[in-house]
Amino acid sequence: MSEDARRFAPAVARNKAAITEVLARHLPASGLVLEIASGSGEHALHFAAHFSALRFQPSDPDAAALASIAAWRAEARLANLLAPLTLDVMANAWPLQKADAVICINMIHIAPWAATAALMQGAARILPPNGMLFLYGPFKQGGDYTAPSNAEFDASLRAQDARWGVRDLEAVADLASAAGFAAPVIEAMPANNLSVIFRRLP
Repeated sequence: MSEDARRFAPAVARNKAAITEVLARHLPASGLVLEIASGSGEHALHFAAHFSALRFQPSDPDAAALASIAAWRAEARLANLLAPLTLDVMANAWPLQKADAVICINMIHIAPWAATAALMQGAARILPPNGMLFLYGPFKQGGDYTAPSNAEFDASLRAQDARWGVRDLEAVADLASAAGFAAPVIEAMPANNLSVIFRRLP
């Protein structure tokens, strides 16, 4: 019997319902949604099952993650969940020229700061005017942590890799503005996380 390539991310079980509620208010009625850093693939699977009028394009740079996404997709057999793409957010060109929305969950704090800038620039290249870039994760606001647990999480991230860390929301918004996005809509989420919705300016 072949080995099961599916990965299971405990955080997905905890946050997928709350994220889906926010996305339901902000996603377009139809079109293509690119997910950056899809990881296990469980979010893409959940969203595709919930939003049947949208097509979801998962992506990741990691081979094991891509195998997990493909395995979840094969099991689910959802027509609107596309085969995963190998996508490195830092690449000058992404393997997709257009998308109607871009979502990125729990990535920017476990990547170098340059990856956040690259995400903004890449999303701006492929989104139409008013197209949505959705971020989810922990943030600092006004230079302060939103909860003691986020300060502890930030310290643990930086101990693993000095280039990682909980990002300052204002600094993220500045990068988005420089790439051509409007000021974000911010929604508080469970476990001291935020949903941050940027719209591409005309």
